[in-house]
Amino acid sequence: MSKRVAIIGAGCSGLTAIKCCLEEGLEPTCFEQSDGIGGLWRFTETVEEDRASIYKSVFTNTSKEMMGYSDFPMPEDFPVFLHHSRILEYLHLYAEHFSLYKYITFQTKVCSVKQHPDFAKTGKWNIQIEHKGNRKMDIFDAVIVCNGHYNEPYLPSDCFAGLENFKGRHIHSRSYKTYEEYRGKTVVVVGTGNSAGDISVELSHIAKQVYLSTRHGSWVVSRISRGGFPIDMTVSRRYTMWIKNVLPRSLAAKISEKIMSSWFHHSNFGLEPKFRLKHPTVNDYLPSQILQGSIKVKPDIKSFSETSVIFEDGTVVDADEIIFATGYSLKYPFLDDDIIKLQNNDISLYKYVFPIYLEKPTLAFLGLVQPLGPIMPTAEIQARWATRVFNGAAELPSAKKMENYCMKGKDRKNKWFGTGRTQVLQTHYIDYISDISSEIGVHPNTIYLFFTDPRLAWHVFFGPCTPYQLRLKGPGKWSGARNAILTQWDRTIKPTRTRVLHEHPKSWLNIRRLLVIGSLFSAIWLTKASFNAEKSGFIEWITSWAS
Repeated sequence: MSKRVAIIGAGCSGLTAIKCCLEEGLEPTCFEQSDGIGGLWRFTETVEEDRASIYKSVFTNTSKEMMGYSDFPMPEDFPVFLHHSRILEYLHLYAEHFSLYKYITFQTKVCSVKQHPDFAKTGKWNIQIEHKGNRKMDIFDAVIVCNGHYNEPYLPSDCFAGLENFKGRHIHSRSYKTYEEYRGKTVVVVGTGNSAGDISVELSHIAKQVYLSTRHGSWVVSRISRGGFPIDMTVSRRYTMWIKNVLPRSLAAKISEKIMSSWFHHSNFGLEPKFRLKHPTVNDYLPSQILQGSIKVKPDIKSFSETSVIFEDGTVVDADEIIFATGYSLKYPFLDDDIIKLQNNDISLYKYVFPIYLEKPTLAFLGLVQPLGPIMPTAEIQARWATRVFNGAAELPSAKKMENYCMKGKDRKNKWFGTGRTQVLQTHYIDYISDISSEIGVHPNTIYLFFTDPRLAWHVFFGPCTPYQLRLKGPGKWSGARNAILTQWDRTIKPTRTRVLHEHPKSWLNIRRLLVIGSLFSAIWLTKASFNAEKSGFIEWITSWAS
């Protein structure tokens, strides 16, 4: 008999978990609390309890070619960056194409997940669910948690003296839906993440004045790179990560900082971050709205009066509304504390998926990570790994080895991203998916490809690290992966070419030649610099300077 797997949540992680279970001969049952799929991407006019919530104007920060599932490219007529309604449409297409709906039980809440009495022997779980007021218990061989980490708003009210006396309204950004009720008002937005940037820009067009309060600052990058191409498709490439990994950390960090800060002089806008490698905010309009005076950047809030906000620099602003875009806390009310321990958003998971100390590896978490890249293909490769562990095709190391791996990884991560509740889930996208794909034998071998398929190898190593690369070989190999990689730029450009112009057939060839030449010069420069450094002790100086 096939193993039964309970999947909690039918968002982008839950859907791919269902598909991966089916591919690995497992029997999935997905429990979804609401009446539809989509999770975070299913917009509602009001906030629903225990569900992620987005505002009406949300667009993606990652391009469609980067963020789709690895064996299901987004339609070529979809825009490069998508409104939330298009993401939901894509998820419906995915669910229909792979016949996933019949495995989902809607309007069903998971109340508790507890170890079966013979868990040490079988790894089974007792799951209590509630459907339309009726509760029942069922037994499953494995559990995949896919309910995300945007359900419990983090509002540190104890950090803001006098907030309880403020007579205006204050909300968390989770409750923000649209701009209409803020017309003509003075609004203070707290935070500099993507939500804070989006909301500030949206309100700046209709509010009397918007103040953006930041404790640590942030780099701001545009979705659009040089030449008008998506920023993630020009930056997220295997060769750039290879260079990062071979350079001294301090020098790689300096280069990364230079790239993130290159759009404008952040200190002139009051945005320069205290921690130099902070995850950047993606926003195309924030700098221009600051230049226009519609948004004013302020430091952290010191305290509140009945009608005013007092900032750390001593300035006082009369405010009508406060919006706290201060992030979220992890919350798993259906799991006992002895199964997972949460401490300031930190959870001990092996490669962000498996609890370290369980006797049996039959519990997995998907999407509980913040890669510097797309989440859908990240959750998908996690699901492919987890389901192969469940069916015995892949194995986990000992608890001691997993613990050592987590400790070393945490140390490396802290040195790069810093410490704090917002950094604990952050990781480099390409490094992470390469790590997970190696666990199940689907990581592309670029050296082998250069000998057997040079054209494809070029696109894999020097081109955008699109998800299709993880379907070129091994379990789950997709026959359409090669063509999807070779045509990814066609699907990127087509939606914007709505006015037919004269074609330049050699343009892509010229770009490719420039990339080759640039790579060669970079290699020569690095080799020469290393040679000179060894002779003159320059490495010590450059490392000191970069740090």
